[in-house]
Amino acid sequence: MEKKKDYYSLLGVSKNASPEEIKKAFRKMALKYHPDKNEGNKTAEERFKEVNEAYAVLGDPEKRRQYDTFGSTEFHRRFTQEDIFRNFDFTDIFQDLGGGGFFFGGRGGREVSFDEILGQAFGTRGGGFGKRSSRQNFQYSQPVGQDVVLELLLSPREILEGSQKLISIQTGGSPERISVRIPKGIGIGKKIRVAGKGGQGPGGRGDLYLLIGLNLDRNFCLNGSDVEVDKVVKFTDACLGTEVEVPTVEGGTVRLKIPAGTRCGQKLRLRGKGVPTASGGRGDEYVRIMIEVPTKLTSEQKKLISGLKKQGL
Repeated sequence: MEKKKDYYSLLGVSKNASPEEIKKAFRKMALKYHPDKNEGNKTAEERFKEVNEAYAVLGDPEKRRQYDTFGSTEFHRRFTQEDIFRNFDFTDIFQDLGGGGFFFGGRGGREVSFDEILGQAFGTRGGGFGKRSSRQNFQYSQPVGQDVVLELLLSPREILEGSQKLISIQTGGSPERISVRIPKGIGIGKKIRVAGKGGQGPGGRGDLYLLIGLNLDRNFCLNGSDVEVDKVVKFTDACLGTEVEVPTVEGGTVRLKIPAGTRCGQKLRLRGKGVPTASGGRGDEYVRIMIEVPTKLTSEQKKLISGLKKQGL
């Protein structure tokens, strides 16, 4: 699915539509593009998938809130297709459309395709669309609790080297402490799934998803995967050149050569010293040179600077 698809437009409703209006619009669209009425029509098949996906999001208060908050592109970066359909109950909808009751929990040990979901819901052979097989009887599943998404802030060192984090969560009962392994090099914005640690439901607990964020030292400014940090040097060092120690996001330092004639505000790049990217690489670190101007001078220093001024400096 394209990441900029507008679920409201797919169902033909406004962004402030009530749950009842959304449900009514979905019924209408699903009946229109139902596979029984459009046998062999690939366009109708794709449209039917799209409206079901739109309802899986807009028909769930929490998913709808996150979709409205983050927007379509960011929502699909955070939620996979399996996430979208997990824990969503189509029972009453599918019964009205002529299909068997079905609840998709997404907890069978493997990813379930959308065709399989609809195949079970409508009793079609192999989960695909086309000629209907004889009606099958499906056993109803007790819905598990809601999945929970929490942000987990990690230092660059924890991301680069991997770590074991002990976190405290509370999903309705008493606080619970769990240990989570952070894979080495995990990208910012990725999610770690902790099975069975989400909200409680009649059929058990949902899953916990930890959304990886960055906890960066306040001396650094973040620009995408690049970082910037200021380094103050003396006027004479900027004129003549020198080497200085500069901090890195991992918490250590590296030596940086300051070329002679470096200007105030000039940025020097340290390749591959930025923050980890989702693709497994790293950004760069930019060191902005700030030149120190002394506020108090001795008589000897004043005499030397006066001499420099006479020389045109």
